[in-house]
Amino acid sequence: MSTDQPQLQRKLGLWACISIVVGAAVGSSIFMVPASMARQLGSPPLLLLVWVVAGLVSLIGGMINSEVGAALPHTGGQYVYFRHMYGDFFAFLFGWACFIVINTASIAAIAFVFAQYTEYFVALPRLAPGLEHAFQLTVPFIGSFYPLENLGVKSLAIALILGATWVNARSVGASGVVVVLFSTAKVVALLLLVAAAFLSPHGAAANLFTSSPSLDRSAWGLLTAFIAATTGALAAYDGWNVLGYVAGEIKEPQKNIPRGLIIGLGLCILLYVLTSAAYFYLLPVDEIKTSPLVASDALRRAVGVGAGGLVALLVMLSAAGATNGNILPCARITFAMAREGRFFPFSGRVHPKYHTPARDLWLQAGWTSLFVLLGSFDLLVDMFVFVSWIFYAFAAGGIFIVRRRIPAAERPYQMWGYPWLPLVFIAFSALYVGLTLWNDISAYASGQAPVVKSIFGLALTALGIPYYWYLRKKHPPTDHAHEL
Repeated sequence: MSTDQPQLQRKLGLWACISIVVGAAVGSSIFMVPASMARQLGSPPLLLLVWVVAGLVSLIGGMINSEVGAALPHTGGQYVYFRHMYGDFFAFLFGWACFIVINTASIAAIAFVFAQYTEYFVALPRLAPGLEHAFQLTVPFIGSFYPLENLGVKSLAIALILGATWVNARSVGASGVVVVLFSTAKVVALLLLVAAAFLSPHGAAANLFTSSPSLDRSAWGLLTAFIAATTGALAAYDGWNVLGYVAGEIKEPQKNIPRGLIIGLGLCILLYVLTSAAYFYLLPVDEIKTSPLVASDALRRAVGVGAGGLVALLVMLSAAGATNGNILPCARITFAMAREGRFFPFSGRVHPKYHTPARDLWLQAGWTSLFVLLGSFDLLVDMFVFVSWIFYAFAAGGIFIVRRRIPAAERPYQMWGYPWLPLVFIAFSALYVGLTLWNDISAYASGQAPVVKSIFGLALTALGIPYYWYLRKKHPPTDHAHEL
């Protein structure tokens, strides 16, 4: 490499690494997923264990991604990593999945949190049940969707998505200001809730150890319920992979990357366990199951209606900031793909006035809004986490490929526990994906779920395969093997 080319400067220290991990991982899911997790696994002690296990697995994934990112310091993140590891087709499939499922469903789920917590203050309009189900969209072998159901919440979520997209399309700088202003709201809300819960005389320690009477205590029942509940926890930790993207800008990466990951995710684990324990201390697990606004309901039990409203407001600010913060970076993958002839030809262009990837942003907003109409919060979370972890498993396998192909490459960071920890991560991913697929099919077959969420995500991802071969004829792929 020529020494006169501008290089990345290593300016990020340990505290910056910790802040990046915590800022990316702590989102709005902790305010919503405990209710669905309680429905899936009605045991407070096991649910607290779920948070610990999901956090430790996420830590292993972060270490894997950090080593690969340090060995392949190319702009583009996992899209570029996959191209080096598995070739152009697999990289395209990942980029397509990010647009069609992972990123868009994630943004839609966050916008749902904002809209649902708005109902703490004002009842959003709903259609009569008969009208809500008057329009039914049925996808063969997958299930039925009701776009008009809960129309008020969905309309507000779409309005937030379109408004945040408008901000991002007009100014990158303005988007950054919004992220900074709102990013601390989620942490403040959690700390407020935890402190108020355990200082309240209205809680009961017995709730922490009392399981739901409906809990299936068989070994198989507990295992499948544990894996199902893990989906919500993994969604809450999602974002652990961002530190690897800036490995080239971290001072003493051999020390600061593992320390930043361990301390950062350790703080997330502690925060999530304390928050979940606060919920259980204030509300019995069967009450949490049916709580649409579990954070506000818990704090209202502790100190009254006013405090519950304050938490609802902080959750709304957090969700609005998270929606805005996820919109621009998620559009960058499709922007990069379009510039290579690997996405829709009308995208991948910089706005002549605002200098933003405006077309990609609005395309993303349109598809995300469709997800809001078709889905619910639980559907969106389960779908994007399931598809994400398929690719996370391949990313873990890719570390073996990178080490074999470029053994002499400079590695400012090498993960601890190689090769055993990557193998543990792959085994967990395979178990999670397999049992999630089993749970979804079983729930659909027994009439407990209207949609096979995992298969719906896989079907959308598979739609990219014929499109890839069409694009391949127009733009033959470049061989990237020499770059390894």
